[in-house]
Amino acid sequence: MQADLFRVSMDSPDDISGVVALIEDGKCRPEDVICIMGKTEGNGCVNDFSRGFSNFVLADYFSRTLRVTREKVEEQIALIMSGGTEGVMTPHFSVFAKSQSGQGDGSSKRLAIASGHTRDFLPEEIGRMPQVHVTADLVRKLMKEAEIESVEDLHFVQVKCPLLTGDRISDAFKRGQTVCIEDTYKSMGYSRGASALGVALAAGEVEESQLSDDVICHDWSLQSSVASTSAGIELMCNEVMIIGNSPAWGGDLVVGHSVMKDAIDRDAVRDAIVNAGISFEWALSTGQRDKIINVFAKCEASPDGMIRDRRHTMLDDSDINNTRHARSVVNAVVSSIVGDPMVYVSGGAEHQGPPGGGPIAAVVRAG
Repeated sequence: MQADLFRVSMDSPDDISGVVALIEDGKCRPEDVICIMGKTEGNGCVNDFSRGFSNFVLADYFSRTLRVTREKVEEQIALIMSGGTEGVMTPHFSVFAKSQSGQGDGSSKRLAIASGHTRDFLPEEIGRMPQVHVTADLVRKLMKEAEIESVEDLHFVQVKCPLLTGDRISDAFKRGQTVCIEDTYKSMGYSRGASALGVALAAGEVEESQLSDDVICHDWSLQSSVASTSAGIELMCNEVMIIGNSPAWGGDLVVGHSVMKDAIDRDAVRDAIVNAGISFEWALSTGQRDKIINVFAKCEASPDGMIRDRRHTMLDDSDINNTRHARSVVNAVVSSIVGDPMVYVSGGAEHQGPPGGGPIAAVVRAG
């Protein structure tokens, strides 16, 4: 098996010309695509329609290309859209493909990937322990499928999770159920947090005994160093994409990761690249930044209102949501290091790295 990653820009949420070109130019077979992660130019909040717009256009294209229903496409390909490209972040798609063209040598670890979906959640399960457990079960299953032998070789787990809306909350109430929180925007954080703790449980970063409904979005000492979760209105299940390394896979791509301790942690960006196995200084000095295929990062506005003992006002801005501020800051930091603004930065990092920070991963070309 061999994993490939292609990064293509988009001019609008419905512009999939870059993805189409990959297929038509023979760089990627449509049946090999297992996940498309997109950064779309919406607001990244509850009413961000850019995510669903991109999902629909992609599902429609692959439906016609593969000659299957859109529903079948969404079962086969994880379409994970993250809204919000504030600042200099370039809207783009990251296309992950799995083919039989390569073969592992049994010793060199290469990029290994797998994707899947959980069952649909009931509104009362979102942001609570059922979401934690179901997510953990799927991550474990996908690790086996990808032949990622150790949690040390698991470097990034991208989860797209649902949120609560007024209709979903009403549905729960009509059935005599409660929900984790009645604020639809805050429900995004609870869903992200429960999903992240599911990843942490599967990766052995937390113990089952430490978890309960009460700790979700309250006990920030419980966290994952590899989880990246993003909530949206366009689904009711969790879509999960795992990214790691395995000697069973061929090709020349490798992934590494680190954890940003805060929004301006430049060293963590370099560390993720080095962890993938290439010298950042070498890539910089030889003009081979193209060895860095893409960088994926999580971020949030530090919840205590401070960054390195300095006050920030991201949490107090009533005009612009704090997740939008955070995405803009972290994208600027990452793109200034790698010399390219077309990187994946997602806001809202509940239980994903330390408060105010977040996991960061880099996929690079080995050698």
